[in-house]
Amino acid sequence: MIRTLHKGEFLELKRDRHWEYVSRVQARGAVVIIALTDQRELVLVEQTRIPQQGKTIELPAGIVGDADSPDDESFESAALRELLEETGFRGSEAFLLTQGPTAAGLTSEQLTLIGVKGLVREHAGGGVGDEDISVHLVPLDGAHAWLESKRAEGLRVEPRVYAGLYFAATDRF
Repeated sequence: MIRTLHKGEFLELKRDRHWEYVSRVQARGAVVIIALTDQRELVLVEQTRIPQQGKTIELPAGIVGDADSPDDESFESAALRELLEETGFRGSEAFLLTQGPTAAGLTSEQLTLIGVKGLVREHAGGGVGDEDISVHLVPLDGAHAWLESKRAEGLRVEPRVYAGLYFAATDRF
């Protein structure tokens, strides 16, 4: 039997038998976007993450099924919407790369990795509302060194970035 221990505006803390975990309220999942420019640059975002008490380097991402998303929005459409909001890039093609649990022992959330190509810059990006997102275009050839330089500056690199580099090197792009 699943019990709700606490329900906030965006998250619920649940208990199922001996396990406590978090679930998102009003969401069908999360999309993480692997977007490459025609110059073979990976699109990354930098933002302050309150739970981390600092800045992170991440792939663009967002929630499917939240207030900003239509009820019938596909994961590919959500990825294109989030990419435009966060980075200012409009993509012409979005495609499924893989799906799976975000953090299997902590949350019920499933994430979907979406590849996007055919990028056209429409605006500077930065997110919506109180998001304060910086956009980075990182050449694939120098990505590991660039990430290490950011880590040396004190930023936290989200490990999914490395999954992005793996998929960016495939023939899907």
